[in-house]
Amino acid sequence: MSAPHRLRNDCLLALAACVLSVLLGTLGDSGRRPDALGWVLLLASALLIAVRRQRPVLAVAGLVACVAPYHAMDNSHAASMFQTCVILYTVAVTGRPLRTLFVALGVLTLVVAVVSANNAHEGLQLLRISGWILAMLFLGIDVRVYRQYVASLVQRAERAERTREEEARRRVAEERLRIARDLHDLLAHSITLIGVQTSVAAHVLEADPARLDRKAVVGALEDIAETCRTARGELRTTLEVLRRSDPGGGRGPVPGLDGVADLARAARTAGATVEVSVRADGVPPSVGATAYRIVQEALTNAVRHAGPGPSVRVELHSADGTLHVAVSDDGRGGQLARKGRGFGLTGMRERARSVGGAFTAGPRSEGGFAVRAALPLPAADATP
Repeated sequence: MSAPHRLRNDCLLALAACVLSVLLGTLGDSGRRPDALGWVLLLASALLIAVRRQRPVLAVAGLVACVAPYHAMDNSHAASMFQTCVILYTVAVTGRPLRTLFVALGVLTLVVAVVSANNAHEGLQLLRISGWILAMLFLGIDVRVYRQYVASLVQRAERAERTREEEARRRVAEERLRIARDLHDLLAHSITLIGVQTSVAAHVLEADPARLDRKAVVGALEDIAETCRTARGELRTTLEVLRRSDPGGGRGPVPGLDGVADLARAARTAGATVEVSVRADGVPPSVGATAYRIVQEALTNAVRHAGPGPSVRVELHSADGTLHVAVSDDGRGGQLARKGRGFGLTGMRERARSVGGAFTAGPRSEGGFAVRAALPLPAADATP
């Protein structure tokens, strides 16, 4: 039905049917040769093939209108068999089974009536014509069912392909979001510490040039260098994930709870007073990495927004199958958090949800800012 140039092909088939009808009408031995009216009816029935696919029901009606008087005049019965079979096949292959059944009953009734009116003893001729009609109808129904089956297979394949594409896009979006969180946590933390340590070194240099504290300047510069080395290592790990050709090859090593002490040490070099309490054992790597990133971002916010010399307390403990993370400070970070700028709180919330946990953050009633997360501890963790 969707073949290109189908009207041109049907017209050529109609011309071929005309030629075949003329040959069979001239050489056929059943009935007599058509007269002038018979030739007109015969050729008109053959030309109906040109519109059989656009108007199948109209083609059948025209066929009946032409063939019925043609056979009633006892013309050559074989001459019209080709166009009859082609048009009936088209009706069966393009229509519903119920319509095909009605067409079959109507055509068979007409054939029986015409042949019986001409010669009541031509039972063999009647059986042959009925067999051809039924054969074309059943062939058309079989082809139609097969086409529907192939179309359903194609549709299922297309749906499966769309599902795979949507899944691939979802995974790409999740991976981009994860990398964005990693880069934000890494760069925000490192740049904040470098900025604070640079300010300390500049203050030492400007405070009293005559009494320069070289040891303090050297210490600040060494802290900056150490922070740069740490940031470079984590950035290299993230870039290796981006460069890896195998998307299922896993991730590089991500610090867990054992890295919290290093975060506290880096925050202390930036001037903060940090107390750390870790009471958790058997934490899966994915949950530990999430807790590490939350603590990292919370300490970065405290150093950046809590004011000079903030006191920060970091608590991590497991209870009732949950790892509880709490980071609180006594600074003025709550005022800046109300403005809703940046992606830090959003990233921490997304990280907590990625492992099925809950996250809250906001100003404390006694002053300062607090970040809390509850991360469930699964019995087995397959995430590398």
